[in-house]
Amino acid sequence: MKYLIVGPSWVGDMVMAQTLFIALKEQHPQATIDVLAPAWSLPIIARMPEVRQGLEMPVGHGALALRVRYKLGESLRQEGYTHAITMPNSFKSALVPYWAKIPQRIGWRGEMRYGLLNDLRKLDKSRYPLMVSRFVALAYPDGRALPDPLPVPALMVNKQAVDSARRRYGLDSDRPILALCPGAEFGPSKQWPARYYAEVARVLLQLGWQVWLFGSAKDQPVTTDIKNALPVPEHCHNLAGATSLADAIDLLSLASAVVSNDSGLMHIAAALNRPLVAVYGSTSASHTPPMNPDSITLSLELECSPCFKRECPLGHMNCMNQLLPERVLAALGQLGVNISARTSSEKPLKVAETSGSDAH
Repeated sequence: MKYLIVGPSWVGDMVMAQTLFIALKEQHPQATIDVLAPAWSLPIIARMPEVRQGLEMPVGHGALALRVRYKLGESLRQEGYTHAITMPNSFKSALVPYWAKIPQRIGWRGEMRYGLLNDLRKLDKSRYPLMVSRFVALAYPDGRALPDPLPVPALMVNKQAVDSARRRYGLDSDRPILALCPGAEFGPSKQWPARYYAEVARVLLQLGWQVWLFGSAKDQPVTTDIKNALPVPEHCHNLAGATSLADAIDLLSLASAVVSNDSGLMHIAAALNRPLVAVYGSTSASHTPPMNPDSITLSLELECSPCFKRECPLGHMNCMNQLLPERVLAALGQLGVNISARTSSEKPLKVAETSGSDAH
């Protein structure tokens, strides 16, 4: 059996897509799996042992580019794929497998894809509330019961590559590493306040830790504000916009603990099995939770949340503003971080309010 998987277009979704690949391999250990996906996602795919290769999708997200898609499908005919699974629900995502003349083409109904997919399934969201369950279900005949527990994403890293990345950015692992991921590509409604991240960083720095700030170039304002708010910033390293996605994955694998918004980097940290505190506001952990057991999700579950909006429709961001640093510090304690040295007389830090977004 030889599978072509049309992969998703978001970092977190691509990480969670590994659950599908694991489910396929559990059923068909000798199967070949190739993943057609955006170029940025290839470093993620390269760290999934179930996948033979990642194939770069030459068409940007949202572009139709029929001629390019046809040529790509035509070129893939020689590969002899027996099955295609189209993970996105868009019409255009089903075109390449159709033009590649892959015999069995599987996917959810989504946009009008009759004829393009010949194993077209109607999604029952109540039966598959988790994103990963919707992915895993495509590995089985329609209606088949899913494995319990579901597969868990598990990215593999190479020690030599990890050490090389650490040296390249002038980092050391002499102190425990707190990784902070304060961005969120979806929008500011998913971002825990910068001043709260700074407070958590200050407490851990005082306890002898170091802090690594992750994100894209868009997140540099917020990560810079966090670092500038610290009284002793020399053990805080601002990596936002400086690392490639490949290096970010490798460096995150060294983290002793991670605090993150609901973002792609959160799913990467979970797939690296790092102790993780994930903060949810406008989104819900009942749909896209971190899958590793060594994680804690925090949400106030206010009446107005989750709203799934990019910006707070009420303008107050209470779902994030009222979730105080003490909650995150307590969760870190539950994950084994000793925060008992914190003194009650210390005042919280003040940091400028900045909104950013995280490409990871």
